[in-house]
Amino acid sequence: MSAVGVIFSNIHDENIPELSQQRTMGSLPFGGRYRLIDFALSNLVNSGVTTVGIITKNNYQSLMDHLGSGKDWDLARKTGGLILLPPFGARQSESLYKNRLEALKGITGFLNRRNEDYVILCDCDGVYRMDLSEVIDFHEAKQADMTVVCHNEEIVNSNNYTTIKSDESGRVTDIKINEKVRGSNKFYSNIMIIGRQFLLTLIEDAIVHNYKSFREDIIMRRMKTLKIFSYDFTGYHATIDSLSSYFVHNMELLQKPVRDELFGARDIYTKVRDSAPSKYGDDSSVKNSLISDGCIVEGTVENSILFRGVKVGKGTVVRNSILMQDTVLGDNVSLNCVITDKNVVIRDRRVLSGCELQPYFLSKGTMI
Repeated sequence: MSAVGVIFSNIHDENIPELSQQRTMGSLPFGGRYRLIDFALSNLVNSGVTTVGIITKNNYQSLMDHLGSGKDWDLARKTGGLILLPPFGARQSESLYKNRLEALKGITGFLNRRNEDYVILCDCDGVYRMDLSEVIDFHEAKQADMTVVCHNEEIVNSNNYTTIKSDESGRVTDIKINEKVRGSNKFYSNIMIIGRQFLLTLIEDAIVHNYKSFREDIIMRRMKTLKIFSYDFTGYHATIDSLSSYFVHNMELLQKPVRDELFGARDIYTKVRDSAPSKYGDDSSVKNSLISDGCIVEGTVENSILFRGVKVGKGTVVRNSILMQDTVLGDNVSLNCVITDKNVVIRDRRVLSGCELQPYFLSKGTMI
């Protein structure tokens, strides 16, 4: 397989403004020790891709700190490896890109310098483990112009989704953007396989015709003339498109079958940090929770996820909550369905509660 990966780190920032005000979607913490970009990046590496370009836009300092040279993903290489692509728009403009097509226009130089046959386009809004080499084999077998990866998901409100319909052979027959549907439907996972030279041709055509949207002006406009196929992914796939979905899919990691499927046969890599083991007090109680290293737990933690360096005081009860790095809880605090960003301090005897559909959120550095 000869493919280069391209990851969009900022495309979905507006979906979770609470968590993306000071970071990209790609650097959003997940599951106690990971960032969302770890899943796309690890899937590419595990599929044999050794060159990955990451398109940045703004607020990407935390992303750079997390990725470093790429050595944790075996991408610190003399040739290829991990490449951060500068946050500029189209070649004729000095402004930041506004959409996916402008972002692609801005990296034509990167794509022209590569010699791989295919480009794998990925976003950072999905949590999944996938062998992308199988998708390329499917793409080649169908002699497709584009292959879009789809999955079936139970959705309450699909305003942020693209629904796909295909025939028995897998060829896409209809694409609908932001269709209001409920229940189980076939959705585009924001993963695409396309020939590198063909992608460059489409970008050049978009420039001369002043097209604005990759999905509407390129994919949907050419759906009947191009051979666009859908690859149906049947494994676990979680789409993070709101604060409530972020909460729900984090909580799903407390189920062993989900953890086994997501972190089973192939590793999901992340930045390695040498932290001390977690410490548990004599009166502490922990049930059905994920506790990262460096935590100090002296109270009760149930059905929760604690990131690195979290401190839980004596008599404190934490239930159904997500506490990010270096959160400090005083004594006799009560939390239920709460999400805290980094460096939050909750002092003694505070009581905070939300619900699954609307978790109580505390922004970075908040003190209560």
